[in-house]
Amino acid sequence: MADSPEAIQKSLRLYKLIGAVLFVGTVVTVLVATVPALDFGKHGFDTADMVLGLLIASVKASLVAAIFMHLNHEKRLIYWLFGFGIIAAICLLALTALAETDPIHYNGFNNGVPGSDVIKHFPHN
Repeated sequence: MADSPEAIQKSLRLYKLIGAVLFVGTVVTVLVATVPALDFGKHGFDTADMVLGLLIASVKASLVAAIFMHLNHEKRLIYWLFGFGIIAAICLLALTALAETDPIHYNGFNNGVPGSDVIKHFPHN
């Protein structure tokens, strides 16, 4: 029987373990972001710190989805959809990160005020 006291105690132990892992992951993420001695690159928060933080967040999100949302007992289609979502998110993050290497930069059109060239063509009251 799945609702026996032994099964409930086993589930509680698993939930407490996952909660502890999530807490430790949060502490490590905060340390990576704030403690200068743990910086992996230049001074301050850089790409290596961001990648490590996202990796830790992905592991934590996977634990929450698998255990607390009970996705570890779902059918294979759920895994494919979840994987597609993860791949799509990685692609969007990669595009955002690659935008930094784009050779076309904003050069301060119209003194940095978007649409100021349009405004001067309309009469003001």
